[in-house]
Amino acid sequence: MKVQINLNTLDTEQRNESSMNIDTMETMDMLRLINEEDRKVAVAVEKVLPEVAVLIDEIYRRMMRGGRLIYIGAGTSGRLGVLDASECPPTYGVDPGLIQGLIAGGYDALLRAKEGAEDDAGLARSDLKNLSLNQNDTVVGLAASGRTPYVIGGLDYARETGAYTGAISCVRHAEISGHADSKIEVLVGPEVVTGSTRMKSGTAQKLILNMISTSVMIKYGKVYKNLMVDVQPTNLKLVERAKGIIMQSSGCGYDEAAKYLTESGENVKIAICMALTGRSCPECESILKQNQGNISRAIRSLKEQN
Repeated sequence: MKVQINLNTLDTEQRNESSMNIDTMETMDMLRLINEEDRKVAVAVEKVLPEVAVLIDEIYRRMMRGGRLIYIGAGTSGRLGVLDASECPPTYGVDPGLIQGLIAGGYDALLRAKEGAEDDAGLARSDLKNLSLNQNDTVVGLAASGRTPYVIGGLDYARETGAYTGAISCVRHAEISGHADSKIEVLVGPEVVTGSTRMKSGTAQKLILNMISTSVMIKYGKVYKNLMVDVQPTNLKLVERAKGIIMQSSGCGYDEAAKYLTESGENVKIAICMALTGRSCPECESILKQNQGNISRAIRSLKEQN
């Protein structure tokens, strides 16, 4: 027996009045229309910032207890989750297990669509079980349409384990919202090409994921001022970037920055602490450890001691 799905009621499936004749437009007119529609995305995201803030604070609270952030999704949404997770280790120097992305159909689905996998609610349960999900973890379900069975199954299993759950969709009254502790429904309006949610809906999800991972990493102590202080100097470009970060953070010169980087064992945070305080590598390593790796807190605590 086939289940009939009524897509006509979903915001993501409505037709866009402005693009009814896009197939006959000249290239520049086509681009102007797409660009004009894209402008609406940031405005839509702005309206859900309070909900995003709640989710971020809950993720961070659990992460400080040893928890992880796990995105789950299918198709475009799943790929965006995997992308956001995969960019955190090289950007912030975190363990690859701290922020993870699961996509329906596995990593093969990143390159070749496995559309049927999204309809299997039990698949996400299995994927999450393999990660030994626990109550300190946060699972964030991503589904532009707000109804993906894979995501719903994963959110339900996450709640059973006591993990915190969030749902990000692009429709009002999304089905996945009823399966999560935090719900974010960002309404971007009809797509330029009807139902092509890789466009405005995908952009909205990408913006929100950027906010989530970036804000969590800032709170986690991976940023000093507005600099990426846990960058891993694994190639020549990143070594130079690390020296630049040390210079910008402390006001020291190039040669000094190179010296601090070497003496710190190429640990940018320790090098910055050494440059700012004049303390030794072991002293800075200790004070950073006492302050969960947060440079601002470490510097503040040293000032209080003096």
